[in-house]
Amino acid sequence: MKKQLLSTALAVSMVAASLTACTNGNGGSQEEPAPSQTAVDNNTVTTTDDGSTAVEPVEELGYTFGEHFYSDDPVTYSMSFSDASWYPMTDKWKTEGVFEQIRLRTNVTLDLTSIDSGDYNDKIALSINAGDAPYIIPKTYDESRYVDGGAIVPVSKWTQFMPNFTKFVEDYNMQPDLDTITRNDGNFYRLPGMHESPNQDYFFMVRKDLFDGAGVDIASLEKDMTYDDLYDALVKVKAYMVSEGICKDSDYIWSDLWCGQESGQGNGGNLLKIMGFSYNVASGWAVGDCMQYDHDKGEWYLSSTTDDYKEFVKTANKFVKGGILDPETFTQDDSVATNKFYRGETAIISVNRGQVATFESGLQTGMGSEGKTYETYLMVTPKGLNNYMAENSRLENGVMISKKAYDELGEEDFIKMLRFVDWLFYSDEAYDLIKWGIEGETYNVVDGQKVLADGWYCSGLGYADPTPDDDSDNKDMRLEYGYAGGNFWYAHRVDQRDDNLTPALQDFSKRISQYRDIRPLNPALASTPDENEQINLWKTPLVDTINTWTLNFVTGKKDIDAEWDNYLKACDDANAKNLVDLYNEINKR
Repeated sequence: MKKQLLSTALAVSMVAASLTACTNGNGGSQEEPAPSQTAVDNNTVTTTDDGSTAVEPVEELGYTFGEHFYSDDPVTYSMSFSDASWYPMTDKWKTEGVFEQIRLRTNVTLDLTSIDSGDYNDKIALSINAGDAPYIIPKTYDESRYVDGGAIVPVSKWTQFMPNFTKFVEDYNMQPDLDTITRNDGNFYRLPGMHESPNQDYFFMVRKDLFDGAGVDIASLEKDMTYDDLYDALVKVKAYMVSEGICKDSDYIWSDLWCGQESGQGNGGNLLKIMGFSYNVASGWAVGDCMQYDHDKGEWYLSSTTDDYKEFVKTANKFVKGGILDPETFTQDDSVATNKFYRGETAIISVNRGQVATFESGLQTGMGSEGKTYETYLMVTPKGLNNYMAENSRLENGVMISKKAYDELGEEDFIKMLRFVDWLFYSDEAYDLIKWGIEGETYNVVDGQKVLADGWYCSGLGYADPTPDDDSDNKDMRLEYGYAGGNFWYAHRVDQRDDNLTPALQDFSKRISQYRDIRPLNPALASTPDENEQINLWKTPLVDTINTWTLNFVTGKKDIDAEWDNYLKACDDANAKNLVDLYNEINKR
């Protein structure tokens, strides 16, 4: 009966899809057999005596919100896995941990292709280009290079079979956000993580005791603090550290991570991303194609050739030139920065929510073992030329589905796999399992709040080992079983996203929401495949040029005022004007 109803629904949706088909614009030209999203929407269609159609819910298919996914027969789906070196996957995750628990609840075994997180994007690209990609490809930040080739599915055509996904979209009005990743053909090709509200995950941790010693009340200063104010504060902090014999005048007191050899991607990484957006500039990790949208003028512009950009690089260089920020930040391994902070040699460092406990533990080991006292503070990011926090999107990295999955599974089993994906990435049940583990074993619920069970801690959730020096049997549940890993549990509702936050993180989250505004979203660019190809041809060398000059400006290798005209000419020579003109030509359509 289920197969008959499904076939009827799919047949009708195929007819509707054929009637509404269009050329594949920004997403490429594909002969895609999927049903259109609006055709069936989890219903069966029957024909009445007068020839009209009636739509009725198909409850028995389990395509309704709240239905638990379980495969009657054992099934295996291939999936790529971004394996972080600081919590590497072990066989125990598959035999007892997160992947075994997924199997027990769904009867689905995941055939995992483990890829080091540092090589993940490149290895995924190779597998897709070779036609050997796994069925499920999570941890995807940018799917644009795969769209035109037809190797991944225009997954928006299939989301009617994903009740958890569609319910979240409806409940939190996510369609405007999804529009930002929708291509010219009306489809999006990545199932994104979705937040109820934007999430500022990366920010700064400071040594509050050093700020206090220098007479800087960072908690009072941060609300209206600019980067110039932060510079002045750090000058005072450095003078205090020198007077106390903590460092020499020739030392830097800010050595940052996620900017250099390991994770900076040659563009300045996290620091220039956070700083750039406060100056209306896409830079660092967020450099993309450097294009930003002026909502007042209704046009696109290249943010990296503006006066705002000049102010941005001047301000960043000010920290280097003033002996505050170590220029090796943009070339060194991440461990260099963290070890300096742990030893008490620096006063400020970038951090994210998942690493706060690790940093606290590192300080305890690096300084506490020597009897030194310290106090940390999670600081709201400063203002530049605006009052925006760095993050404005409610979308996260997400999941691509390879065309290979459809070709090998066939339509009915492909839909079944999508229902599993819907459960794994969007259901409350899976979210709690993957983030917290098993209630009564790794965590308990006390007065409505989740708390780790005795014997467990988790760096990924912000909980350090409570007794690290006592040779205890406490275990990190992320290392032991793979819970709280970065491949699955991003996004969801605010109460879920923040249910692990320590008091310090809860306080930070409250302050940044109060003190900073949310930047308007850039609209989607409805470009055709030919236009995409041209954009990529111009964008790649242009962005390389911008990144090189940006790092040279910031580190002082090139004088900003003296070399400014040469920089603009280098951008023009790399087709900056042509790129802007093409964006605005597309925008006018």
